[in-house]
Amino acid sequence: MITVESVSKSFNGKPAVDQISFQAYDHEILVLLGTSGCGKTTTLKMINRLIEADSGDILINGQNIRDRKIEELRMGIGFVMQHSGLFPHYTVQQNIAIVPKLLKWDKRKIQNRIEELLYKLHLSEDMLSRFPGELSGGQQQRVGIARALIANTPVLLMDEPFGALDNITKADIHSEFKSLEELKNKTIILVTHDVQEAFELGHRICLMDKGKIIQTGTPKEMLYHSRNDFVNDFFAENRLLLEYKIATLKDVLGYMKPENRLEEFDFKETTSVWNALQKLSSDYKNTGHYENLIKGFNDYRKLQIV
Repeated sequence: MITVESVSKSFNGKPAVDQISFQAYDHEILVLLGTSGCGKTTTLKMINRLIEADSGDILINGQNIRDRKIEELRMGIGFVMQHSGLFPHYTVQQNIAIVPKLLKWDKRKIQNRIEELLYKLHLSEDMLSRFPGELSGGQQQRVGIARALIANTPVLLMDEPFGALDNITKADIHSEFKSLEELKNKTIILVTHDVQEAFELGHRICLMDKGKIIQTGTPKEMLYHSRNDFVNDFFAENRLLLEYKIATLKDVLGYMKPENRLEEFDFKETTSVWNALQKLSSDYKNTGHYENLIKGFNDYRKLQIV
């Protein structure tokens, strides 16, 4: 869907993005991950031409973005900014309806689509007449996502969309984000510096440093098949927690005692070991299940690290 080929960008003679290439496939969430200043936001903004690349090519569905009018290109791409990026002098309804009005949708179509998104994003209709400053951070972020989704574009770009939220609000929105059917037919590129967020939301991760891509891969590939010491060191502080989150019950069932396999619990095989442990630890009666799951995970983990 999105192809970036040998793209570079410099500011005042200093490279911000240096000859990077990657692909974001249909219906996947590709995360650009890295510390501040690594070039991830510049890369994202070059895709919708908020920043023009100095060299290289960016293609969407095989078409070079330079061959399209900027306005046309941007109306075909949803964009979620840091801190929601809502216009403070517009009501919530006016903020959400910006792109449909540019596309000349009729009022009934706009209203129907807004109501649909309010329901999906757990927002109430009484918010529509309010201004962004009257909303909580989590509500503002949901409105920003609604604005990006309303035209139902096939591409969605997200620049640190949850960075300003507290951990509890962020966890709630992450859960809603992953379950939102609306996003499953889109190609999404998400920028973040939050390692746990990258592992929770991304199908693949592009790890960047000093304007270059160091490694691209699935969360498991990043942890268990890291390319070099930089990748290892980048994830070292959170490594065990990340491993708990990417391992699923399907991965570890074969390493658990047959008589204690969690069948009595309402778990799917795709449930992460972390989520299963959280549930089991809340019930003091199930220490045998808890310990068995940890042992199964550790046995699984040893084989992955080798």
